[in-house]
This record gives sequence, C-alpha cells and structure tokens, in this order.
Amino acid sequence: MTDAPRPLRVLVCDDQALVRAGYTTIFSAQPDMHVVGEAANGHEAVRTARELSPDVIVMDIRMPLLDGIAATRQLAGPGAENPPRILVVTTFNVDAYVYDALKAGASGFLLKDSAPAELVDGIRTVARGDALLAPAVTRHLIGHHADRLRPGSAQREAVIAALTPRELDVFLLVAEGRSNGEIAVQLSLAAETVKTYVSRILTKLGLRDRVQAVVLAHRTGLAPDTG
Repeated sequence: MTDAPRPLRVLVCDDQALVRAGYTTIFSAQPDMHVVGEAANGHEAVRTARELSPDVIVMDIRMPLLDGIAATRQLAGPGAENPPRILVVTTFNVDAYVYDALKAGASGFLLKDSAPAELVDGIRTVARGDALLAPAVTRHLIGHHADRLRPGSAQREAVIAALTPRELDVFLLVAEGRSNGEIAVQLSLAAETVKTYVSRILTKLGLRDRVQAVVLAHRTGLAPDTG
C-alpha cells in the first residue's frame, strides 16, 4: 500500500478578512489541500511565506503596505530561492496588472468572481507547474504588451542555439499557450514525450514554468505579435 500524496500547502493573502475566511473554507474542504496560513498585507505575505514555505500562494494585488505584485516579485522574481507557485486573484481585470504579475513571477491569474471550482483547480494547475491562463488569453495578453518586452536578437539566438529543432517546435507551441495534448496532436508525438520535451526545455532555458516560457518567446521575438 502506497502512502497518500502530501496535501498542497496553501497560503492565503488578502486584505479582507471575509475573503480570506472564504478561501480558507473552500480550500480546506479539499482532500489534497491544507491552508497553512493567512496574510493581510504584502509585508505579512512575504514574511509568512518565508516562514511556512507553502507550495502555492493565493495572492491579492491591492493590499496595504506592499502590493501583491511587489510581494510576488520578492518571493518568486529573479534570484528568488525555491520560489513558491503564486496564483494572483483580484477584482481588477486589467491587462497591465496581469502582465506585471506574470513578469514578477506569478504562475497564474484569476478574477475573484471565479467559481470556487475554478479557484481550486487553479491551485492544482499552478502547483503542477502549468500556466493558468487560457491559451487565447495568454496570446492576447503577451501580444498586447509585446512592445514592453523589447525583443533582443542576442537572446533570441541564444534560445535557438540551446534547443534542438524539435525542442524549438515544442517551445513555440508552448508560447502560443498550447497544452501538452494539443502539442502532441500537432506534432504527432505521444503526450508523455511532449511532457519530457517541455521539462527539458524549461531546464535548458532556466525557466520555472510555462508562463515564463511564453514571456521569453515574446521577449525574444520568436513568437509572433498577436495583439
């Protein structure tokens, strides 16, 4: 008999006590989740995350003392050690917020009016290392902000040199927001083979997850501007 998987450790960060209580109730009811703590502002979020080492942080954007994007950058931005997965949840459906959150190191973005099942699935999704944004949203969002990414030819050539032709094919489809299943069908590969390719690509390019792959593809100009 094998041991049951360890529940995902979740930290809830929001300045509204009722929202935190609601999230905690929803997440604690899941057999594969355990809420390890709460935070009411950005500074508290950073401190608590470093103390408790959660697997996933549910992070609001607008919080006092330090906003959620700045807190995300401290916990999961460049140079962060053992960064947690961060799911940003906010009432503000603004492209700039989404882009800034992803650039700061977030793994996904949802609105607070999402159904409880979507929030729960969102935690599981980012915990697996997958991007949460739907493909169409990803392509629109990053394409819309392509001018802020400043494509660089040197970095573009470095990416091309690091990957085999088949890995580059997979990388470009990941950049379009395609799922492993969709990539498998398009390239006539087994789903497990695609999963292996994606893992290898992320390792070679020093990326944490698929969201960072999307950003890199657009930053280097390898992915077309869909805005």
